[in-house]
Amino acid sequence: MSHSDVVLELNDLHTHFFTDAGEIPAVDGVSINVHKGEVVGIVGESGCGKSVTSLSIMHLVPRPPGRIVNGEINFKGENLAHATEARMKKIRGNEISMIFQEPMTSLDPLFTIGNQMGEAIRLHQKMSKKEARRKSIDMLKLVEIPRPEAIIDEYPHQLSGGMRQRVMIAMSMSCDPELLIADEPTTALDVTIQAQILDLMRSLNKEKDTAILLITHDLGVVAEICDRVTVMYSGQVVEEGTMREILKDPKHPYSKGLIRSLPKIHEREQKLYSIPGTVPKPKMERIGCHFAPRCEFAFDRCFGESPKLYSLGNNRVSRCFLYDEKGGKEGAEAENAESTIRS
Repeated sequence: MSHSDVVLELNDLHTHFFTDAGEIPAVDGVSINVHKGEVVGIVGESGCGKSVTSLSIMHLVPRPPGRIVNGEINFKGENLAHATEARMKKIRGNEISMIFQEPMTSLDPLFTIGNQMGEAIRLHQKMSKKEARRKSIDMLKLVEIPRPEAIIDEYPHQLSGGMRQRVMIAMSMSCDPELLIADEPTTALDVTIQAQILDLMRSLNKEKDTAILLITHDLGVVAEICDRVTVMYSGQVVEEGTMREILKDPKHPYSKGLIRSLPKIHEREQKLYSIPGTVPKPKMERIGCHFAPRCEFAFDRCFGESPKLYSLGNNRVSRCFLYDEKGGKEGAEAENAESTIRS
């Protein structure tokens, strides 16, 4: 893919929260590219910075205490990192749309579906009420909602979770955005509805060539819909590659742990593997690899020096000393650890 078809480029993004307990770097130097028509997944445990990254793009991080302190958010060549609220209002819902994790918190219980969909369409596309209603019904049909002419006059509480999520997708796609950010859009849904929602997002992606940034902790969702995957841990990108590369041959010890923790249909295990420990609370002064305290392959260098993202070729990167070409004792230890991982 050429650089000219990059829709979104995050470059060394830092989003910090300024609290009574001190400055907290929730997003710590994240760089991600999303190309036109591509589905990019961001995966990781709760607390690793996925949602704050998406909220930073949309300028929805609560201020105070949050603030983008460094880096670039390039959308079609325009840096939105320090864009005004007036500029963001023109972009939100029009050029960049977002589907939130729980649709009930995003839909206003006091207004009908038609009122809420029509407001966004009229704001961005300068349509009359009648035209906006017609467009809303068309969008509900597109997301395969039955009885759209009746549903449009109903309230959010009258719909099931799956139907509300379809409404959210219809709203987010109503202005033909170039980028759709989906923050765990299937978390609260049962597996049957989840599969339908993923099929719907993929078909919209194919039909309208919409770029999608999908945030999830479910690797099954990644396998279903994503082209490329970015693995985040403790506010940083630790690995990036194609969906197949990450799932079939993960390189970073954290990615390997995530894949290992998946249940395997053909193996009867009494207990599922889990990565020991939890994601650490972010803090400003941190020495060494963020994952080192939980990593079974960590050696001395991991605790005293922060690893950079090492290129593995073919646009793959991993933030791990195992892939540093540095020689000596540490390099040998790394080599031994890597061979252990591969075996």
